Amino acid sequence: MNLQANKSKLKVSIIVSDLSSAGAGRWGGGSVRSFLLAQALKKLNYQVEILGFVFGEAAIFPESEIPINQFIGHNYPKFLVSATELLKKIDGDIIYAMRPKPTTLGLSLWKKLRTSQPVILDIDDWELSWYGGEKWQYHPSFKQLYRDIFKPDGALRNPDHPLYLKFLEGIAPKADAITIHTKFLQERFGGIYIPNGKDTDLFNPINYDAEESRAFYGLSGYRVLMFPGAPRPYKGVEDVLMALDILNEPDLRLVIVGGSPYDDYDAQLTEKWGRWIIKLPKSPPPEMPKIVAAAHIIVVPQRNTPAALAQFPLKLTDGMAMAKPILATKVGDIPEIVGETAYLVEPACPEEMATQIKLIFADLEAASDRGRHARIRCIEKYSISAMAVTLQSVITNL
Repeated sequence: MNLQANKSKLKVSIIVSDLSSAGAGRWGGGSVRSFLLAQALKKLNYQVEILGFVFGEAAIFPESEIPINQFIGHNYPKFLVSATELLKKIDGDIIYAMRPKPTTLGLSLWKKLRTSQPVILDIDDWELSWYGGEKWQYHPSFKQLYRDIFKPDGALRNPDHPLYLKFLEGIAPKADAITIHTKFLQERFGGIYIPNGKDTDLFNPINYDAEESRAFYGLSGYRVLMFPGAPRPYKGVEDVLMALDILNEPDLRLVIVGGSPYDDYDAQLTEKWGRWIIKLPKSPPPEMPKIVAAAHIIVVPQRNTPAALAQFPLKLTDGMAMAKPILATKVGDIPEIVGETAYLVEPACPEEMATQIKLIFADLEAASDRGRHARIRCIEKYSISAMAVTLQSVITNL
């Protein structure tokens, strides 16, 4: 089949493990990897559909030209019923599985066995890193194994148990192609490097006034450092707050947008550093540029952990596309992504971070100039259009 010649007629089915409000459905899906890939495929004139399970609270998705099919997620054995329903609905010429998981790659390879549809695997996180990575082992006693399988809440009834994740990682090469978004993941799994793209037409600073945005969100009178994402310990938000303790300047604030859907980490931060924190609620993707416009500085303070190394921080391209000064750490791909357009510090170093915050505010015009260069770099390398170019070559090579 000539994919290039027939691309306008081809359909791609994107399979997502969890479309809930704590999974790929957070932020209304707009800035999550699976939805970015869907946007890039639409730009290439492919038909696209997204199919996935909902484990937990269902997400609210804005109206879109991309159909989203959701199936209630369950533990085994009831999960097999939902899996069967999803398999019946997959009708794409190409299957695009998000992450090497039983709920995505496992089902996609099963479908391929029956229909010969080519499978692309995208890996945007190292799932086993949440369980200790290479150190994780499963050596249960016979009694524990029995409990894990047969008890209603047995661990092995969870479709995402690390035992299954480890197995799926091992068969990742069975996919016809692999795409990844960090060099860390490329070293581990191979594949084609497709960094996350940003809709640079939507995220365009020319459409927004920073002072008006600050007034709208109640931030007037503050010098705003913004973290537009879900705080987790490896993301280094504590280091920014410790830097604000060091500076101790009353008009500085860290604005956290959306908060964490995973646990009570937000509350822990507020309990200790509440005087520096302003929270803004989770907002739909079209509203995010107006929110980011209110920032003086976007902070991306990742710590040097396997979880951080495996991820492409979308906050970077939020700031780059909106021509904002960016303060980030020298972790993973961050230095390569931003080039010379950001202020970089060592991870977990609040003192160095405090120095850079002071430097940025001492010459905001110079910092803004870096931000303007960051937008140019984002358009060239980290836009949806740039993402689409590489994605087209992957599909053509199938």
